Amino acid sequence: MNLNKIMNDLEKKHPGENEYLQAVREVLESIEEVVNENPHFQSAGIIERIVEPDRVLMFKVPWVNDEGDVEVNLGYRVQFNNAIGPYKGGLRFHPSVNLSILKFLGFEQIFKNALTTLPMGGGKGGSDFNPKGKSDKEIMRFCQAFMLELWKLIGPDTDVPAGDIGVGGKEIGYLYGMYKKLQGEHTGVLTGKGLAWGGSLIRPEATGFGAVYFAQEMLKTKGETFEGKTVAVSGFGNVAWGATSKITELGGKVVTISGPDGYVHDPEGISGDKIDYLLELRASNQDIVAPYADEFPEATFHAGKRPWEVKVDVALPCATQNELDENDAQNLINNGCRYVAEGANMPSTPEAVHLLQKNGVLFGPGKAVNAGGVATSGLEMTQNAEKLAWTREEVDAKLHHIMKSIHQSCVDHGRNDNGSVDYVKGANIAGFLKVANAMIDQGII
Repeated sequence: MNLNKIMNDLEKKHPGENEYLQAVREVLESIEEVVNENPHFQSAGIIERIVEPDRVLMFKVPWVNDEGDVEVNLGYRVQFNNAIGPYKGGLRFHPSVNLSILKFLGFEQIFKNALTTLPMGGGKGGSDFNPKGKSDKEIMRFCQAFMLELWKLIGPDTDVPAGDIGVGGKEIGYLYGMYKKLQGEHTGVLTGKGLAWGGSLIRPEATGFGAVYFAQEMLKTKGETFEGKTVAVSGFGNVAWGATSKITELGGKVVTISGPDGYVHDPEGISGDKIDYLLELRASNQDIVAPYADEFPEATFHAGKRPWEVKVDVALPCATQNELDENDAQNLINNGCRYVAEGANMPSTPEAVHLLQKNGVLFGPGKAVNAGGVATSGLEMTQNAEKLAWTREEVDAKLHHIMKSIHQSCVDHGRNDNGSVDYVKGANIAGFLKVANAMIDQGII
């Protein structure tokens, strides 16, 4: 495999799509040796086929705001690869949404979904619509207009979207209501649904829970647990909420959360009523964390900064892509952090990852660490297909088992000659082999 030629060709075809190109390079660097050892992958053009989406769909979404004015947003669905199952991946509603970000997320989703062992392909979608500051009626009208185009592209055995940033239970409800009316039937076509109409218990917390379960396995490789550990968490959405709750349950102490305005440091730990307050703060649609420090005087707010300067044992970046750079990595190293597990999608820059690994910090990549969300979405699909509803304990146990299996796959494929584990390499190789072999079996199509 000629990595430089492949990347040069991609850059010419997709100029300026930096997030997508970054994600592809990171995967290809990890799997280069495996590809070169398997000439049938090269003769079948697996790399050239897997790095390009099956199709990219873009559409306009006109909707009417509360003042009666027409607004127009862009909608997208990137169907990347369905070699092992229906396209599966979230919908993101955020002003930052563009084709590069959705292609990066869809590409990552291929391997993340493969790691779960569930039959799900990779896809992603969304819109540059911003639900922040919108009334419920405006959000409903936008979701209905969005689904007027999306419903033609999806189905329970074709493409199963879920929620993501800006798409929670409310948005999924409006989207599903419109899909049901257009299609004329109840199907498991969206995940993250309400519990009363096909949703799964612990789905909102699942990505955070799964990240902690994976990190717990990383700690075990060094004979350690979360008991007594201090942890930095970024973000304050569903992932951060789930991670903070589970870390506290396991005896750890989360001392940071963050938002676009900065981060809060609470040396006494974020637990109990403080987690409840975070949920209230998030529900207020303010998208800021500064009020936490007003509510709890023992905490301090650091405007415009990120939490990676705080001395901790474990770091879980759970906010957004490229939020942890080389300087942040150096701060973590200097302060004795020994474990970094990505709760978000590609939150660490390549330079940061290299520096952390070079200094012996165990680093878990997002496609493995945050697979708990899509794994639980897959469990929701199974419940819908079987017309069943599992208990919270059943879903949590299945999620825990899946995350332990993902960790073991990373270890099996990422162990170096000196006995250390490169989790990035392990995750990429394990996911790639499953998808590539399925593509080989199914021929050139």
